Amino acid sequence: MTNTTLGRDYIVRARKRLAALDALFKEESWPDVVREAQEAVELALKGLLRLHRIEAPRVHDVSDLLHQHRDRFPTTLAKHIGRLSEVSRRLRRDRELAFYGSEDLTPTEFYREKDAVEARRQARWVVDTVERGLS
Repeated sequence: MTNTTLGRDYIVRARKRLAALDALFKEESWPDVVREAQEAVELALKGLLRLHRIEAPRVHDVSDLLHQHRDRFPTTLAKHIGRLSEVSRRLRRDRELAFYGSEDLTPTEFYREKDAVEARRQARWVVDTVERGLS
C-alpha cells in the first residue's frame, strides 16, 4: 500500500464530519450525533493506519490493528493507543443501534443529549489527537 494521499483524505473527511456533528447536535438529533461520531473516528483511525502503510480491513473498529502495530506509530501517538482503541470500540458498539434501532429500541427515544455530548467530545479528541500526532 503506497497511497498516503488516501490516508490524508480520510483524516480531512473525519474533520469535516465533526462540523456535521455540530449541525446534528444543534438539531438535537442525538442518535445521529452518535452515528456520525463513530464515522469520524473510523475515518481518522483508518487514515492513521494508511499513513503508516497498514492496510485496514473493511471493518468499523480497528482497535486490534492499532494495538498490533503500536510500534509503528510515533511516540506521541503510541501513548494514546489505549484510549483511541477504547473510543473506537465503544462507538462501534453503538453504530447500528444509533442508526437502525431494533424491535425493542427506537434510537430517538433511547439516545439522550448526554450520549451525544460524550460521542462528540470523544470524536473531536480522536481527530485532534491523530492530526497532532502526524504534524
